[in-house]
Amino acid sequence: MNHGVQDETSLEMSRRIAAGLPEHPEWIDVARANLSRWAKLNAGSHALQRNYAEWLRWLDRPVHDICSILSAETEEGQRLRQNSPFAGVLSAAEVWEIKARHRRHATNAA
Repeated sequence: MNHGVQDETSLEMSRRIAAGLPEHPEWIDVARANLSRWAKLNAGSHALQRNYAEWLRWLDRPVHDICSILSAETEEGQRLRQNSPFAGVLSAAEVWEIKARHRRHATNAA
């Protein structure tokens, strides 16, 4: 999957998370747990640690702000989505459906 397709896929998944987050504030706890686990696993990567710390600051903000950055079509939004801590909140079937559709679209456009 090329970077453009990855970015489009990531944006759609993040938009679905943003749409559900107000009704599922427990997803913020999932994100915090992921960040904690990843920080331990990647203790030697200063770049990842900075990213995790940035996400932790975002997670301290109001839900509306978190939803906005998840959906932002900006460089900052794209950069943050590359290491989104919301892994696991969408079902595996939903993730695979999104990825498959974006792959098909990219293949058909080529």
